[in-house]
Amino acid sequence: MPQRPALSKAEMEIARIVWDLQKATVREVLEALPEGRDIDYKTVQTFLRRLEAKGYLTSKRNGRSLVYTAKIRPNQVIRETVKDFVGRLFDGETLPLVEHLIREQGLENDDIHQLRSMLNDLESDNTSK
Repeated sequence: MPQRPALSKAEMEIARIVWDLQKATVREVLEALPEGRDIDYKTVQTFLRRLEAKGYLTSKRNGRSLVYTAKIRPNQVIRETVKDFVGRLFDGETLPLVEHLIREQGLENDDIHQLRSMLNDLESDNTSK
């Protein structure tokens, strides 16, 4: 798997719009931005070009416009981003991240039951191997 450069917060915002729309021109991305998000056409165009250069999007010409589509799936980007994050902040250890999230963000009872169920499933999978 090739190592792609990480996305900035703004690049992630633009990439999510393209993922949601499945294909989009600069104008369509601009129109899909949240109300009050003050970004102009050229800036959106720059972000889309960066995302393509980084390997996240691809484009095809349709008349005078470029139409951008995802080159990789959002789940893959999430997986790579989380792996990088855990590696940099927690030396690749996932348990300290989970502990931090639980202690700092807290869990509702429904979340605790769901987490317990996931852990039980994981434990069952590990013992059956």
